[in-house]
Amino acid sequence: MKEILYDWGGLNIWLFHAINNVHGERLDQLMLLGTRLGSHGNFPVYLGLTALAAVIAVGRDARGNAVTAQRWLLVLAVFSVAYLLDGWLLGWLKPLLDFPRPPLALPPGTVHIVGTAEFHHSLPSGHASFAMLLAASLWPALCRSARIAAALFVLWVGLSRISLGVHFPADVLAGFIASLLVVVLVRAIFTRLSRTE
Repeated sequence: MKEILYDWGGLNIWLFHAINNVHGERLDQLMLLGTRLGSHGNFPVYLGLTALAAVIAVGRDARGNAVTAQRWLLVLAVFSVAYLLDGWLLGWLKPLLDFPRPPLALPPGTVHIVGTAEFHHSLPSGHASFAMLLAASLWPALCRSARIAAALFVLWVGLSRISLGVHFPADVLAGFIASLLVVVLVRAIFTRLSRTE
């Protein structure tokens, strides 16, 4: 089953090398920035910025204030609760699965590593998971250009984890899917709760 769901018939390792083998000083710095921005530790900063965006959006919307306020309140609630659930899920899955990271799984000298090498708890990628969590939580309140920026942010963080030699593409994809499912579930529950009288 692992060969199909994780190895993808060799495609997972092939994609890893295709991305990880392209590097240079500026690209490495760009990927390090993507990883820093996708860190779970940034949650308080992103929550504060989301709250500020909510206040500005509600303040600018003179006619649809209640609708706008409800949309942003739902975004804040989903982001906060989904973050807690996602952290619990990853904290449980990573040690349970204990997949090796590229430096341990692949032959020495075949992985371009930027920063400190990590060896265990590869699946799913926490950074990719958090990037998706942020984008998916904000999605309903974003305009078209902001949605494009959010999608590019998610892609950037995911690629950065592979480029820096920390995760395989399957780890990144699993992080994306896990967080997206958490956000969809939390949003559905909160939407239903807000409609009950």
